[in-house]
Amino acid sequence: MMSPQQVEEMIKAELPDSLVQVQDLTGGGDHYQVTVVSSQFADKGLVQQHQLVYSALRQAMSSEAIHALALKTYTPEAWQNSH
Repeated sequence: MMSPQQVEEMIKAELPDSLVQVQDLTGGGDHYQVTVVSSQFADKGLVQQHQLVYSALRQAMSSEAIHALALKTYTPEAWQNSH
């Protein structure tokens, strides 16, 4: 079980410039919806963007501290245009 803050900290350790929003979907601390905005996603496809986030959370996912992850990734420009 992980807190949303721990998930955010793990992602920011790998993507320091990122804006991270974490929502616990079930209240159980293992199913999350995560939105990540980072300039490091520029010139990368969606799969590559998700791989960067999964890399940051690799340890938590392999130990099943995070059981399910719904992921949305944006560049800063795409984030501004969508909000």
